[in-house]
Amino acid sequence: MDKNPVNKGIIANHFKGIGPVTAEMIHKRAVELAVLSGRVPPRVTQPEYEQATRELTGRSEQDRQDKEIDEIPESERWDPVPGSQGTRGPDLANEDEDDGEGRNESAQLVEEGVHDAEHDQMLEAERSNREADKRDRQGG
Repeated sequence: MDKNPVNKGIIANHFKGIGPVTAEMIHKRAVELAVLSGRVPPRVTQPEYEQATRELTGRSEQDRQDKEIDEIPESERWDPVPGSQGTRGPDLANEDEDDGEGRNESAQLVEEGVHDAEHDQMLEAERSNREADKRDRQGG
């Protein structure tokens, strides 16, 4: 569910509302980020302004990336090597698969666990049968 657009950009300090974000607030935060990066104010970089804006307005880095991608024509969004058709590489055996049946490591572990559980159940059943026989001989 989307946030209420009326509240977008409105922030609070100790639960006291301080209103919408101003350019002054963004500049102040950008200076703080520059100091944290080891630069002496007023040497504030554009990425620091962008980060300060994102922090104070609640916008994410993903929003910025989505905007940049939307600006690129769709026909050019994914073309790793322009003009290349590409080639299919050879099918390689999965290192996790066993030689005989092509099962991956997870399937092998599951099967091993099932066998162990069956073995444990058989042992427990045999133990219960022996105890029942012993009780029958003593009681009968």
